[in-house]
Amino acid sequence: MKIIRFSFRLAEFLIYFAWELFLSNLRVAYDVLRPVRFLRPGVLAIPLDLKTDGQITLLANVLSLTPGTLSLDVSADRKFIYVHAMQMEDGDRLRRSIKSGFERRVQGLFV
Repeated sequence: MKIIRFSFRLAEFLIYFAWELFLSNLRVAYDVLRPVRFLRPGVLAIPLDLKTDGQITLLANVLSLTPGTLSLDVSADRKFIYVHAMQMEDGDRLRRSIKSGFERRVQGLFV
């Protein structure tokens, strides 16, 4: 029964990642092809609910693989991850998106 739940969580994670990867590629391509660029890069500290090194590493790698975002560092106490975003018009929105999207799904894989 555990393997079935894990399989569903893994499938959900992979589908979500593929969708976000597709969308972020479109956003970056659109921004690059636009004649006038409105880049608003920035660095954002995102509080972590993840506890293990494996969970944090997976989140950092997924964020870095997604175009437009890059994991920069994790705080020494492992309570924050620092992310560079190519388009950061609303930091709170990006923070909520990462926490309710990638972080929640990564945490679900390790339950």
